[in-house]
Amino acid sequence: MSSPDRYAVFGSPIKHSKSPKIHKLFAEQTKQSMEYTAQEVPAEAFKMAVSSFFKAGGKGLNCTLPLKELAWAYADNSTDRADLSKAVNTLILQEDGSVLGDNTDGCGLVRDLTLNNKINIKGSRILILGAGGACRGIIAPLLELAPHHMVLANRTVQKSSDLAAEFCIFGDIEGCGFADLKRQQFDLIINATSASLNDQTPPLPENILAEDGVCYDLAYGNRPTSFVLWGMDHHAKKSLDGLGMLVEQAAEAFFTWRKARPKTKPVIDALNALRRFN
Repeated sequence: MSSPDRYAVFGSPIKHSKSPKIHKLFAEQTKQSMEYTAQEVPAEAFKMAVSSFFKAGGKGLNCTLPLKELAWAYADNSTDRADLSKAVNTLILQEDGSVLGDNTDGCGLVRDLTLNNKINIKGSRILILGAGGACRGIIAPLLELAPHHMVLANRTVQKSSDLAAEFCIFGDIEGCGFADLKRQQFDLIINATSASLNDQTPPLPENILAEDGVCYDLAYGNRPTSFVLWGMDHHAKKSLDGLGMLVEQAAEAFFTWRKARPKTKPVIDALNALRRFN
């Protein structure tokens, strides 16, 4: 009997990762012979750890913070969506021995918003909070769904303006500072800052969320994040965290590796059942 194919997620810190459980459920569901582990890999050890993993017979890797930009640089080739984001969260060993880099974050977010939560992006007004690495992978996939316009708000105005200029070929997008958000309203507000990790929320005007507006935090946890709670306090139609995106981007990575498309709803439901949201 042959050994199962080996996959892993590299990151630092990594103990909190739900990816091994997600991929275990995917493998059981699609009857794939594989194992998936989480490995603590600091940035300075990344190249050696990846090379060693593939030399030892590993088939594919996920990379999370702070390794996504390093993974993009490491890959022999990369997909268009990875090059746009300048970050890779999925490495795939090719038949010729080369390593392909992909970024499934934007796809994961779009699927969670549109398929799982029935949120219509077309014609909507979107605000993304932050202008860091978490933004880069989600801007183009959202703009490709034809929102009315998108605003990137960041503490450093130049950073959000530069990022908006880089992606303006995909749609109506502008960058600004948090102080410039007065007298504007948005149908979808996405928190792509790290504020929730410190139990904080970016500074936002009181009436910025439109009636029936939606809040979405890219971060997730066993309890509602501070931004999810902000959305609830401001009467969001839905106030969601990034668990669904996590599962959806994992499903896309799984598909690139195994050419099998797992059903995500039962996995999202199983993970939600373990959380203390009530």
